Amino acid sequence: MAAQDIEYAELYASDMPSAVNYFVSSFGFTPMAEYAGDGSRSTLLRHGTVQLVVTAGRGTEEFIEAHGDGIADIALGCDDPARTCEQAVAAGASLIDSAPGKLVVSGFGDTRHTLVARSAGPSLPGDRAWKPVSGMSARPGRIWLLDHVAILVEGGMLTDYADFCTQAFGLARYSGEYIEIGEQAMDSIVVRSPSGGITFTILEQDQAKKPGQVEGFISRYGGPGVQHLAFLVDDIVTAVRDFNDRGIEFLSSPAAYYEVLGHRLPGIKEEIADLRATNVLADRDEWGYLLQLFTRSPYKRNTLFYELVQRRGARGFGYANIKALYEAVERGGSDAVR
Repeated sequence: MAAQDIEYAELYASDMPSAVNYFVSSFGFTPMAEYAGDGSRSTLLRHGTVQLVVTAGRGTEEFIEAHGDGIADIALGCDDPARTCEQAVAAGASLIDSAPGKLVVSGFGDTRHTLVARSAGPSLPGDRAWKPVSGMSARPGRIWLLDHVAILVEGGMLTDYADFCTQAFGLARYSGEYIEIGEQAMDSIVVRSPSGGITFTILEQDQAKKPGQVEGFISRYGGPGVQHLAFLVDDIVTAVRDFNDRGIEFLSSPAAYYEVLGHRLPGIKEEIADLRATNVLADRDEWGYLLQLFTRSPYKRNTLFYELVQRRGARGFGYANIKALYEAVERGGSDAVR
């Protein structure tokens, strides 16, 4: 039995008011419900179909000590949670919790998966006694979907993690790409659910090459984990301007990147001025164009961050931009590029 959708991602936060404010005031999420009990507190946030749970207090301390603020749980909506749980355990997952109405299994590193029945749309998770926030309803905004979750793993473990996802949760290998960046290199495998509601991009460093951003993340984070969540938007240039005004800090790109962008992607020449002004990156695959931009990490360990994605038919994840940015830095230099 397959997992189909991401019901919510849960962030363990060292400073809950600041973490909630980041999503509400800056990204436009709506606080839908709150929970307090057993020494912990949680707030459920919603934007479009994206649900985030921010949790602090008892039960989060060990994770935060090891990793800093980070995604501790990716809850999966399943056709049959009990059978998916059995499948996951048979594939090597540990059963963390099997209380009535709550099935939790281990995932990658210290990130776990709560397995729930697939819902028709965003709904309150059933594992806590939520108290709805009075007068709140999800309002329209720029974000409407969780496009993908980027997971970074130790060198040599990429295939093992991808195989685990297919065997445990019924995800299928969707694509893969080897990315060389100067003297560094990364390998990737993308796995996706039958519905398309779960997409994990899993990356590892090529250990035969010089250490790069993957190993840097593993070192800062203290193991494998979620590097970023990618939010799908309809109009990325407008969204970036809006979120910038609200206080979101995005990475900047060197001028040299845009100087060659028109030659690399001639179909978007007329848009390059807007892309340059907002630092938006562009890529193309055989199906269409992808526009993307990454935030700076708002957390002390500089690990977890967020991405905005606009798809104009493209099915890829902008890996060519990593190489293009590297080459642009070699030509023009920038201290803000990843």
